[in-house]
Amino acid sequence: MSSDQGSRASTEWMHPGARKDRPVPPTVDTSKPSIARAYDYVLGGKDNFAVDRIVGDKLLAMVPESMAIAQENRAVLRRAVRYLVHDAKIRQIVDIGSGLPTAGNVHEVAHEEDPSVRVVYVDKDPIVLAHGRALLADNDTTTVITADLLDTDSIFNDPATKRYINEDEPFAIIASAILHHLSDEQDPVGVAARLRDRLPSGGYLFVSNFLNNGDPRAVTIESIMLDKLGAGRFRTREEQLPYFEGLEMVEPGFVIANEWHPDQHTPVDSVTRNLYGAGLGRKP
Repeated sequence: MSSDQGSRASTEWMHPGARKDRPVPPTVDTSKPSIARAYDYVLGGKDNFAVDRIVGDKLLAMVPESMAIAQENRAVLRRAVRYLVHDAKIRQIVDIGSGLPTAGNVHEVAHEEDPSVRVVYVDKDPIVLAHGRALLADNDTTTVITADLLDTDSIFNDPATKRYINEDEPFAIIASAILHHLSDEQDPVGVAARLRDRLPSGGYLFVSNFLNNGDPRAVTIESIMLDKLGAGRFRTREEQLPYFEGLEMVEPGFVIANEWHPDQHTPVDSVTRNLYGAGLGRKP
């Protein structure tokens, strides 16, 4: 095999193809479902394996709202990025628990406003690192690292983060669809506090999560999520407000996701109403 053939073989798994599974990078465990890959499947992506699709199909069959929740989470995330770059003039973003690349990535939305915005994607799933590096090979303003939300130092002490993010200048931290995957024992309020502590004055924290707003479906879907994926808590608004302690909330505060800065594409009502919340806070 020539060196060119060897190179193609080593990266073959990164390229889109038929529905069958691609060759698997050696660091990826396909014996267990991944939240990131199952989420990718629900969104209609191709970066998942049979074990993830089994879980995704079961979830979609039992919770038809799953696809709409995933899509509307991405929609509110994009609206938040536009606000951060256009209105708040933020030029540095750390996206924690970013998941697999999908249409309308944070850096793509940010760069529609300003191509100079620097973005660091963070995820603990090794397949995210591999796909992110392939996607961003020619991008000098965006990078991806492997680190764990529970270890804040591993995120901000990473050499790549230090190259892209100047912590003395205002930057934004995105924690979209990630804190709801922490159990009470993992202390999501404490995790959010450690993220806020990293922000300088003028920095922002965006959070979006499953929401228990009194809709009985929240309890049902939570039970299914915990059973099938081992994660996915639907917490009340009161349980989530402490994520923003000490921050100045951007109007309208922490609300139902579709009520946060809706645009012409945001449905007035949807199957996800009362099931998903979002908010953005600024550090004084």
